[in-house]
Amino acid sequence: MYQIDEKDMVVQLEGAPQSSVGSPRPLVIADEQSVVLGYYLQEPGIWQLPEAERGGSGDESFAIVTLTRCRAHMFGPPNDEAFSGHPLAIRGLRPYGTYRIEHSSWIRQLERMNSVHPQHCPEGYGELDHLIFAFHDSTFECVCQGFETRTGRAHSLQDMVKEAVRMFQ
Repeated sequence: MYQIDEKDMVVQLEGAPQSSVGSPRPLVIADEQSVVLGYYLQEPGIWQLPEAERGGSGDESFAIVTLTRCRAHMFGPPNDEAFSGHPLAIRGLRPYGTYRIEHSSWIRQLERMNSVHPQHCPEGYGELDHLIFAFHDSTFECVCQGFETRTGRAHSLQDMVKEAVRMFQ
């Protein structure tokens, strides 16, 4: 985990689909060059497991986020009950949201780490975004150049995984 300083600013990210607050079931597919994030969406008025996960047969809404030129990512704690332990919680980071961190300490740390490279180009780090997707039981953070989101419907978690894999290729 990175350490924040006075420059880090939390900004709510507009346009990212709202994850389910009950059971988003986020998944990450990654290699050295590509990262895809998938999760169930919040259905109006519902706070429970998606029907497909309860043994039902209905379609569930999901989002697939393809991260462009992802340089680093983390997936794990904190969950919604321990969210105040995240270093950016004091700056407005909240559970169940999607955020961009302006003047990110993490990006600045990555730039300093790479500065020993003979062909280091600090300007390239200014094109990167630090994004945070805060879910019910986990948090996904990444440093990337951008992202694209598409939504769909799936009969099961396996269907969502198949679509995420398709987007990954």
